[in-house]
Formats: sequence, structure tokens, C-alpha cells
Amino acid sequence: MVMSFVEMRRVPSEWLQERLETIKQLKEDSLELYEVAKDKLTGEHYLHYAYIHKQIAAIGPESSGEESFHHLMPIDSDDVLGLVFGEQSFDYPEHWKKAFLRNGPDGDYVWFDPSYTEQENENEEIGASLQEQLLRFKQAPERSEEAVRKLLEELDRTLGRDDNG
Repeated sequence: MVMSFVEMRRVPSEWLQERLETIKQLKEDSLELYEVAKDKLTGEHYLHYAYIHKQIAAIGPESSGEESFHHLMPIDSDDVLGLVFGEQSFDYPEHWKKAFLRNGPDGDYVWFDPSYTEQENENEEIGASLQEQLLRFKQAPERSEEAVRKLLEELDRTLGRDDNG
């Protein structure tokens, strides 16, 4: 049975080289490449993004000063058509909102989920709000039991908790 890359935690780069074929090149310049690729065994499609990172500080005889990185995002049939016919944007990172494979230092590809950045931003906003509420409480002259209860209720609302805990 042929296993989909989507079902694997780590994907050896050799497997990608053997199984993926380019369907259409979307863009290429001296630093970047975008193409639609297809897994010959499963029929699944991927948006392949490759780029070269030039290290200015690279030193030593073994250092070329360049590293190449590859990302492969699974795409469905509608996305394939949209990309092939130029009707859909594909630029990284703006249009890479779902989990994708990216190469790592050991040569294998691993899954990366970019949605954590949205959660991170949301958590930062909540943290800033909590900090502001606590600062207002510290600056207020009242420290009664009622004032503390109101503060805790406000903090719970900010955290999205209801009255039941």
C-alpha cells in the first residue's frame, strides 16, 4: 500500500525526489521557484516553493554562503486549476495558511503548521488586555472585596470564561 505524505510525520527527501513530478512551473527567478507538483503514486498535488538564502556571514572553505530551502503545501483539485490558470495567488508566506512540509537539517521533511502565529497574536492581545486591567486596578484607590470580585469577573470575560468557571 502506498502511503500519502500527508499521513507521515517525517518524509525522506529521497521519496520526494522519486515520487514528485512538476506539472507546471509558476514562477522562477534567481532566488525563488514556485511550481505545482504531483505525487506520481498517489495523485496528490503540492505547491512547491524553493528559495535560496544567501549567508553574508558564511565563512570557511566548506561554506558556499548559500542554502536552499523547500516547502511543499498539499493542494486540492480546485487549487491546482486556480494555480495552473493563474487565477490564484501563491506567494509565501501570505497564501500559505495550512500545514505544509518543509525541509530540515537532517534531510527529511517535516510538517509545519503556520496557524500558531495567529494564535500567538491572539494570546499577545489577551495578555496586553490583562496587563492593562491589572494596572488600572493597582492604580485605583479601592481594594474592597467588591472591587476584587469585579476585577476577577473582568479578567474572566477577557479570557473567554463564563461564570461557571
